[in-house]
Amino acid sequence: MSTNLHLTPARERAILWLLAFIQFTVIMDFMVMMPLAPQLMQAFSISASKVSSAVSVYAWCAGLSGILAATYIDRFDRKRLLLTVFLLFNVSNLACALAPNFHVLVLSRAMAGLTGGVMGAMGMAIIGDIIPPNRRGYATGIMMTSFSIAAIAGVPTGVMLSAHYGWASTFYLLVLLSMVVWLAGVSLLPSLRGHLGKPVPLAAILPNLLALFTVGAHLRAFLLSGLNAMAGMMVIPFISPVLVSNLGIKPAEITWIYLAGGIATLFSARRLGNWSDSAGKHKIYRIVALASMVPMLTITHMPQMSLTLIICLFPIFMVLLSGRNIPLQALMTTVPDPAQRGAFLSANMAVVQMGTGIGALVGGICLVNGDDGHIHGYGTAGWIAVGLTLFTSWWVSNVRSAPSQEVIRSPA
Repeated sequence: MSTNLHLTPARERAILWLLAFIQFTVIMDFMVMMPLAPQLMQAFSISASKVSSAVSVYAWCAGLSGILAATYIDRFDRKRLLLTVFLLFNVSNLACALAPNFHVLVLSRAMAGLTGGVMGAMGMAIIGDIIPPNRRGYATGIMMTSFSIAAIAGVPTGVMLSAHYGWASTFYLLVLLSMVVWLAGVSLLPSLRGHLGKPVPLAAILPNLLALFTVGAHLRAFLLSGLNAMAGMMVIPFISPVLVSNLGIKPAEITWIYLAGGIATLFSARRLGNWSDSAGKHKIYRIVALASMVPMLTITHMPQMSLTLIICLFPIFMVLLSGRNIPLQALMTTVPDPAQRGAFLSANMAVVQMGTGIGALVGGICLVNGDDGHIHGYGTAGWIAVGLTLFTSWWVSNVRSAPSQEVIRSPA
């Protein structure tokens, strides 16, 4: 099923970059909690494992949101739905900024998860509507540059602001940025109703949702997505607390580490997307995932080293950990039949968020604050993440595209 839009190449690129900037605000909102962890620990007198609860509650609520969205995402104009949820997400950022204590912050993070957690699926559904299958790696690469932009500009700026004006200033910045992007979306996004067919009766919504989880191809894809996310989140949320507590890195210096990683991914994301289109999504996922095990173990078993050396090593970690999601997400758009794409991607995003929440939770359980002021147990989390990565590298061959993928004409 196609939207039958005749987009010029320039309009297509503009829409893809708009989706990237929407996703940038979501990723920045999620990522910034990690380098802010030392400041949150001090501001609210909490441990590293407590900070992980704020990360995991976002993920759990985002997962719940994805499940719920699977019941309605294909029933509305994509533009109207995306902009409505995006506006609610911005309200959640304002609530985070105004949180007077950690409990309110956690509740605000839950609201952010309920709204922000489904926007990635909406963006991928739009890509599936307007981009043909043989160019979705390229399109996903552009959308995934949102991770790079967040790491280059968003997170460092947020960390700098928080160092001078308090952690809440980061969320105020997000509110401002999100409103600018929202206004751009109002004028740039076309109405996307081509996926709409005969309205599904309300009584059929729940059976249709449950049916998504009875298709073998869907279940194999969900398992891959969930375990891939879990592996990454065993490691990622705890990088900043470990660097600060164990290696003596100052919170403000975390900016330069994420900046270096973000610059590297800015150059790698689109290249990996194009490589996925030409060499095959399964093959590129396997190559990048297996390669990512080396920086995983390096980060989680890091000896005492200088800030300069960390800045040099971190881009490798960022490129490979974020890079394996590019062929994976492009592959996910080809698994369902076109009429189920929005619902499938929402359910898949829910599985990803659940994997994220489990990963952050289990990773936090592995960590122990020692009497010496160091955080112990990070290496254990790293080995579990490597084991999961080995499994997903093998399992990806079991995830196949739907036999009937529509052919959407490329823009003239």
